[in-house]
Amino acid sequence: MKTYVLAGLLSLCAGSVAAQSCGGSFSSFVDALKSEATSKGHDAATVDRFFAAVRQDQKVLQADRRQGVFQKPFTDFARRLISANRLNTGISKGRQFASTFNRIENEHGVSRGVLLAFWAFETDFGGFQGDFNTLNALVTLSHDCRRPELFRPQVFAALELYEQGDFDPVRTTGAWAGEIGMVQMLPRDILENGVDGDGDGKVDLKRSAKDALMSGGKMLQSLGWRAGEPWLQEVAVPDTLDWSLSGLRTTKPASDWAALGITPRHGQIASGLEASLILPQGRKGPAFIAYPNFRVYFEWNQSFVYVLTAAYFANRLEGAPVFDAGNPEPGLAGEQMKALQRKLADRGYDVGKIDGILGAGTRAAVQDVQKELGMPADAWPTAALLNRL
Repeated sequence: MKTYVLAGLLSLCAGSVAAQSCGGSFSSFVDALKSEATSKGHDAATVDRFFAAVRQDQKVLQADRRQGVFQKPFTDFARRLISANRLNTGISKGRQFASTFNRIENEHGVSRGVLLAFWAFETDFGGFQGDFNTLNALVTLSHDCRRPELFRPQVFAALELYEQGDFDPVRTTGAWAGEIGMVQMLPRDILENGVDGDGDGKVDLKRSAKDALMSGGKMLQSLGWRAGEPWLQEVAVPDTLDWSLSGLRTTKPASDWAALGITPRHGQIASGLEASLILPQGRKGPAFIAYPNFRVYFEWNQSFVYVLTAAYFANRLEGAPVFDAGNPEPGLAGEQMKALQRKLADRGYDVGKIDGILGAGTRAAVQDVQKELGMPADAWPTAALLNRL
C-alpha cells in the first residue's frame, strides 16, 4: 500500500544520481549493475549467481503507475481501509502479541497501535505480502528512469542480504515496489533495522510476526519517532478560526491552539508539544492536531491520505472514537483535480506531478491561492475555487 518516494530512504540514496544510469537495454543495464557490484568489492561469481535469473517485470511498472486509490478524500479512503473486521483483528493481535508490543514500547518507544495499523494496511496482518519477485521488481524500477535514486541502492542491499543467506533472488517475493515481509520493509531497511524478535537466530520478516514488528519498531525509532509522545488527535475547531493557520506548514505549541478555542474530542491536549492543525477536507470536515511524531509517518509513506488514515487507525486501535466526518463541501476528483493542478502550475506553484492527487504541494498552493482570492484558506479545493481560477 505504499506510495513512493519514501523520504527517509531518499536520504540514504544521496549519492550522485548522475552516476546511477537508467534506461536503455535491460540486459546492458544488468551488466552495468554487475560491474558496479564487483567494483564495490562483491565476489564476481556471487554477483553472477545473484543476477542470473533476473528479468524485467512489466506488471511492476503497471502497478507503479496505477495508484488511483490515493485520489480518494480522507473520509472515503479511511472507510475503505478501516473495516470492523480489521479493527477487531487488530485489537485481537494486540492481545496475542502483547509481550512483543511491550518490548517494542520499552526498547524503541513506539506505541502498539502505530505498528498494528501498519501491519493491517501493509499486508492485512501478514495475510497477503505480495507475490512479485523482489529482485525483478527492484531491478525493473531501477532501470525505469522515474526514481532510480530510490531503487538502485536497494538492489545492492538485496545483494548483501543474499551474501548473508537471507535473500533468494529466485524465490524471495513481496510487494511490487520491492518491500518484503509483514510490515513491508525494503532491503536496506532490513539490513539496518532487522531484529530477531523471536530469538531463533535469524531475521524472518515474512514468517515471524515478532521479527517483523520488532524490526518495524526499530525502523520508526531510527526515523525519529519520539517515545511516549502522541502523533495525532481529533479536535473540534471554532468557526471563527483563521483557516490560513491550518496545514503542516504552520506549527504552534498545542497550548496556543487551545487558546484559539481548539478542543480535543478524546483525551487531553499535549500542551508541551509543537503541533499543526490538519483539515483534510476543509473547515467543514474532520479536524486533527498533528504532533511531531505524525511527521515521522511521512518517512514510511509519502501519501498524505494514507499517512493520516494510518495515524487515525492507530488511535482507534488504542480506544479513540470514530472521527466526526462533519459536512465537508464536495471536493474535486480525477480530471477536475488535474485541471486545478495545471492552473496552479501555470501560476508558478510547484504541485509536483499533474496526477489528480491532493498531495502536500497541491494543498499548499490551494491554500495560498484561496488566501489571495479572499476565500476561506483551508487548503480544500472545491469547484468554486476551480471556477475562480
